[in-house]
Amino acid sequence: MIRILVVDDHPIMRFGVAAIIGVQTDMQVVAQAGTGEEAIDLFEQFCPDLTLMDLQLPGMSGVSTIREIRARHRDAKFVVLTTYKGDEDIFQALRAGASGYLIKGLSHTLLVEAIRCVCRGKRYLPPEVSSQLGSRTPDADLSPREREVLSLIAEGNSNKEIAQKLGVTEGTIKCHVRTILGRLQVEDRTNAVIAALHRGLVHF
Repeated sequence: MIRILVVDDHPIMRFGVAAIIGVQTDMQVVAQAGTGEEAIDLFEQFCPDLTLMDLQLPGMSGVSTIREIRARHRDAKFVVLTTYKGDEDIFQALRAGASGYLIKGLSHTLLVEAIRCVCRGKRYLPPEVSSQLGSRTPDADLSPREREVLSLIAEGNSNKEIAQKLGVTEGTIKCHVRTILGRLQVEDRTNAVIAALHRGLVHF
């Protein structure tokens, strides 16, 4: 019996996933969590064989939750089930320790297949996920500071306002912005935000 922890901040989504799993003869939902913090506590309590993890959670993100649990339990297995489709979302989730990645709205048969596949020690990425991940180029990596600047740009802050928030000079921010535009292969801040949203570098 595959013992599963379901993590999603929407109760209806958790109920639906639990219902799909409940009709499988080799699977059982042992616990459900609505936040990353709750997921960590329940993982310690139930030690599930696999965790289904949403990335969009209040407070601690799904990626951070995966990373935290994996730091304590290196053999913990995760399948991400999320609305996030960006190549950066996928990359960060896999780097944190997920072995499967599914987009909400795909066939429920893929969910069951992914659970069994990952529990056998394999990776599960549907073609559309693999294709999106394959579009990611290593030279598009942003540093933590550049990500911070990009997020502040997405919130509508000017270079001067960003400099004040981060406690640096406006010239430093201008350098960061130039680097961000280059790595995202865009010409202006508006298109940088569009590209960042598409890739999953920022979320609203």
